[in-house]
Amino acid sequence: MPTSKVGPIRSRPQQRGVTLIELLLVVTIMALLAAVTYPTAASGLDSLRLRTASDRVMSLLNLALDRADQLQQVVEIRISPSDNAISARSVDLSLNRTFEVPAPIRIVSSGPPLPNQTPSPAEPRRYLIYPGGTPPRIGIELESPEGRRRRISADPITGSLHSEVVSSQ
Repeated sequence: MPTSKVGPIRSRPQQRGVTLIELLLVVTIMALLAAVTYPTAASGLDSLRLRTASDRVMSLLNLALDRADQLQQVVEIRISPSDNAISARSVDLSLNRTFEVPAPIRIVSSGPPLPNQTPSPAEPRRYLIYPGGTPPRIGIELESPEGRRRRISADPITGSLHSEVVSSQ
């Protein structure tokens, strides 16, 4: 019979955790992914802010149009590019709302241009909405820091509001 040497069996202790090289590799991959996706995410956030601001402007204009018809009172819309704000108020002040456009988005212009006057984009514009009448032709242009633009306009024929992307020149 063959004899065998049986000695104490020594096993290596089980290693747990990660090495420094593995950790650096994972951090490097995460940094590369963040660097690649950041411009896309920032652009999407910019578009979302612009869309949200234009939706809020449309909401305020809709409120003013509805209030003029419901209360049978004249409603004034005031657009102030220098203050970056739009306000609507009725004669008896039952409607007195102001929407300050959030900081990165700004009001570029309001139109249409007045006849026989040089257009000044910083000048506040006032529009009156008469009950039972057609709404005035209002055009408000918003711009994001990246140069994207949206135009909110009121159609005097249909009385509806539209929001559209303005192409870059």
